[in-house]
Amino acid sequence: MITAELVKQLREKTGAGMMDCKKVLTETDGDMEKAAELLRERGIAKAAKKSGRIAAEGLVATYVSEDKKVGSIVEVNAETDFVAKNDEFVNFVNDVAEIVATSNPTDVESLLETSYKGTGKTVKEVLTEKIATIGENMTIRRFERFESTGLIESYIHGAGKIAVLVDFSKGNSNVAKDVCMQIAAARPEYVNREAVPQDRVEKEMEILKAQAMNEGKPAEIAEKMVQGRIGKFYSEICLVDQEFVKDSSVKVSDVLKNNDADIVRFARFEKGEGIEKKEENFAEEVMKQLQ
Repeated sequence: MITAELVKQLREKTGAGMMDCKKVLTETDGDMEKAAELLRERGIAKAAKKSGRIAAEGLVATYVSEDKKVGSIVEVNAETDFVAKNDEFVNFVNDVAEIVATSNPTDVESLLETSYKGTGKTVKEVLTEKIATIGENMTIRRFERFESTGLIESYIHGAGKIAVLVDFSKGNSNVAKDVCMQIAAARPEYVNREAVPQDRVEKEMEILKAQAMNEGKPAEIAEKMVQGRIGKFYSEICLVDQEFVKDSSVKVSDVLKNNDADIVRFARFEKGEGIEKKEENFAEEVMKQLQ
């Protein structure tokens, strides 16, 4: 049975109309991924699969060593936006970013058992104290750490809403900062085409071919159209293929070449990315209490 909730989720995911969503869900027996692909093949969906609703609160932060050889990026979540503006919480998140860079934990669990500087306590013990004093549940969600033989640069946007960490094998701080802002704004998923998993490319080509054939094109013409359209796919998800946000007449690859720079990897964290936050109806909650 296709429920209203399933239809709602597909609408939020694709931007397609309610009846179109209901139709493809019926055709795919409620399979969300297949339904989204079918909408794209028919040219109905407004965009590719979204990364997920951003609903959780908290902060993302970065730390880069003075010699720019070690860097980290972290996300720490809290229940409300109010807490994210609390100085005690902000300082804690920045400390965690530094601890990740200097202590090199393997995962969140090992990070929690790492010593918290100047306290004689673990990160977990300090986190527990913060939860008690601030009065909200808080969790360290994720982190990444880079070591570089070249240059590491970072960028924070929107007072801790988006954080970017980039590792360059060669380059300078000016171009590194520009690339950081590019990643924050344009949301690439990979550095270059070679980094894109082959199954991801094959799936996209299948969708593009289906779109072309649904436009009435013969199979051989559809194949040629796929080759022409796949470039747009790469220009959306590959950093070096993107138009440069500060000058759309050139690509990021041109900017790197002109500045004798080369990027190895990057990480982009957006606060609450992919986390669904429980929707609460306070009026209903009050009525339940009264009853």
